[in-house]
Amino acid sequence: MKAIEVETTPVISTSSPKTKSAVSKETYAFIFIVGGSFSYLGYTMGIGTMFNVIMNTAHDLLLNTVFFILSVAVLAGALAALLSEFGVVALINKIISPIVKPLYGMPGAASIGAITTYLSDNPAIISLAKDKGFIKYFKNYQVPALCNLGTAFGMGLILTTYMMSLGKEFIVPALIGNVGAIIGSIVSVRLMTRHTKKYYEIQQPQQVNNDSNVDDFFNSREIRPGNTFERALDAILEGGKNGVEMGLAIIPGVLFICTIVMILTFGPSGMENGVAVYEGAAYEGVALLPRLGRYIFPILRPLFGFKNVEALAFPITSLGAVGAAMGLVRSFLDSNLVGPGDIAVFTAMGMCWSGYLSTHVGMMDALKVRQLANKAILSHTIGGIAAGVSANYLYLLYSLIFK
Repeated sequence: MKAIEVETTPVISTSSPKTKSAVSKETYAFIFIVGGSFSYLGYTMGIGTMFNVIMNTAHDLLLNTVFFILSVAVLAGALAALLSEFGVVALINKIISPIVKPLYGMPGAASIGAITTYLSDNPAIISLAKDKGFIKYFKNYQVPALCNLGTAFGMGLILTTYMMSLGKEFIVPALIGNVGAIIGSIVSVRLMTRHTKKYYEIQQPQQVNNDSNVDDFFNSREIRPGNTFERALDAILEGGKNGVEMGLAIIPGVLFICTIVMILTFGPSGMENGVAVYEGAAYEGVALLPRLGRYIFPILRPLFGFKNVEALAFPITSLGAVGAAMGLVRSFLDSNLVGPGDIAVFTAMGMCWSGYLSTHVGMMDALKVRQLANKAILSHTIGGIAAGVSANYLYLLYSLIFK
């Protein structure tokens, strides 16, 4: 049987763009939701205070969070390019590829997909999936699971580096979080391949996996032109440039999503005659999420080990954008709401989920299996929960042994 192949040329859609009535039901629904939200915030905080809080929060996030993440992304991007240029990534591939098959039920070539997304972001695995030399090692039912595998490691290096930069006490928790993310990725991929096996058994016969020559894929690598110094300098500059692009790309998510989450998470910061009052400062809010979270917190606390209900904001934000979720951590630390154990769980869930709700459908569409997007999302939701639970109990075990 012929192994599956994915076309490398882009498919240009000839279908007409979607249109809708100029004014429809969603127009009124949008006005109702946005108007109601602003009315609630304005009534609670005061109209002037509300706008001051929004602007001050966004401004502080830009200066003290986004630019910090941007600097981390530049350094991580340069390091990733150097590791790739001088064969360290290839060496890691050779080491871990033999264990990929028993753990994930995927060919050894899948390891390069995990590492590629760890060094960059979720959609990077789609570029590999378009490569005939890469995709030939996969059976038809394994190809859709690449979406879950790549997403589970998206922005892993940047997230891990950022968590470590917050303090030396968070280095080990961040590493434990990486282990938790690996466990979550295994759960996600295994669940996804169960669904895809059923799907392809109905649609078409299983294809043969040409995995016997998988070592050929790792026996060579492309390098930049020039001598060693020129290659290193080019790798640093190009990798740093990629870090800048990634750091700039997260600005809308961090400023918009984080501002909303902060307003919904924290309360007034001032105090007058023993009563909390609004001052219009950054990170004030209406504390709605903690009030809602208290209903499910008794269930989630033994799973994730969170000490405060406000910590739920991180995994919730990670569903849409892990870059935005990273913007929450420093404020949580400044407010003494989280500790090392929470950082381990944050790293695991942030890396495993890494904004999958905003990327999964597009990635599955690029793999030409959009009809399986709901299965991919369900599998990855369970995988992210497994990542958080694993990180929590791994950190507890570490604390018992070494503290």
